[in-house]
Amino acid sequence: MYLDHVSIYTFDLERLKDFYVKYFSGKSNDKYHNEMTGLQTYFITFDEVARLEIMFRPEIIELDRSVPSIGLTHLCFHLGSREKVDGLTEKLVEDGYTLKKAPRLTGDGYYESCVLDPDGNEVEILA
Repeated sequence: MYLDHVSIYTFDLERLKDFYVKYFSGKSNDKYHNEMTGLQTYFITFDEVARLEIMFRPEIIELDRSVPSIGLTHLCFHLGSREKVDGLTEKLVEDGYTLKKAPRLTGDGYYESCVLDPDGNEVEILA
């Protein structure tokens, strides 16, 4: 058994797709559009293993991100080295993305940072 994919809603499919393709080397499929329901999706594949489905539906609503809530809390990408974590974090901040947690060694022994994607989803970057 394995986890096939995680899915998130967005108001701007192209912007979110471009973010994950550019910064995390994702490979996107062609957009799917169901004319009857208005659903539009992309699957973004990372290293031919993990997939992220980004979706839009006309009836989705914005969540209050100012307070923690039940559900997924973040996506995590393992880069393999502290230098890569530092470099990608620096690039994302230079490009205007919000830094939530600067690169650091955590109490449980991980080296990580956390940024927000264009929709405010937390993206953990791990060595």
